[in-house]
Amino acid sequence: MTTTAAITAIGGFVPEFVLTNAALTKMVDTSDEWITTRTGIKERRILKPMSLGTSHMAIAAAQELIQKKNIDPSSIDLVIVCTATPDMPVSSTASYVATEIGATTAFGYDLQGACSGFLFGMSAASAHICSGRYQKVLLIGADTMSSIVDYSDRATCVIFGDGAGAALFEPNTEGLGLQDEVLRVDGKGRDYLRIKAGGSMRPASTETLNKREHFLYQEGKSVFKFAVSNMTSAAFQLLEQNNLNTDDIDHVVAHQANKRILDSVAKNLDLNAGQLLVNIERYGNTTAATLPLLLWDYEKKLKKNQKLLFTAFGGGFTWGAIYLTWAYNT
Repeated sequence: MTTTAAITAIGGFVPEFVLTNAALTKMVDTSDEWITTRTGIKERRILKPMSLGTSHMAIAAAQELIQKKNIDPSSIDLVIVCTATPDMPVSSTASYVATEIGATTAFGYDLQGACSGFLFGMSAASAHICSGRYQKVLLIGADTMSSIVDYSDRATCVIFGDGAGAALFEPNTEGLGLQDEVLRVDGKGRDYLRIKAGGSMRPASTETLNKREHFLYQEGKSVFKFAVSNMTSAAFQLLEQNNLNTDDIDHVVAHQANKRILDSVAKNLDLNAGQLLVNIERYGNTTAATLPLLLWDYEKKLKKNQKLLFTAFGGGFTWGAIYLTWAYNT
């Protein structure tokens, strides 16, 4: 009997503090109309105080899932935290999260795929489950983007927010769960979307701090072009591999980077009204958290046996698509 890896529970968390477009107009030269027209974002959540770290949100999302699913956290075999903003270098955020939620028999690691992090994590979680060695894999996407955003740069500060989402993967013998994937990277893209300093190539120094090189930078037009093109092509390749048409897909779970990117991908895929799940107007781009937060917001709409198409694009460049059938009714 073939075993697949299915999502069996969802959890989520967003901070209480809401940073509206109106508030941003007092911080940087922008307007609600400018932000809404270009991004589709009305507000985003910001972690306060920032010193709580990404683990705070990851733990909260995991705990909500554990309570909803009513599982013993010690039964979790593996915790994967997908994040571009770990609590600290070297010591993994996943290790701390596992300990704090009571996953006392689990191992864990961080996965850095930028905005594609959760997508890549789905592949990893599935592989661990299908190996037969693990029964419960907790996959978390969490990012404190406010910690790396320059709030004097209107090109980036209006886009990003903070949040976390979690998904539990378990074995399935009904043929539900992750069915197929198309995942890609292109290292030539790292100059278009990056933080210049803080890594081994350019360690932190007085010079890098004075030059504000520890903040996120992106070349918007290039990122937009690559994102639309590659998310579309990955989705079409996945559909072709599985003899599916766009009409066969119940829901498209796409990375919430920018409403114009979402609209362009939807147009390219010729999606029907309602197929594309959207919540960017309330959270902004939460990087590795956008996909699980979509599942969290729309969980009641998801039904057993429905076909879901996931797609994302991120710095690196990283991108891809995953085809998954939903395994439970809420």
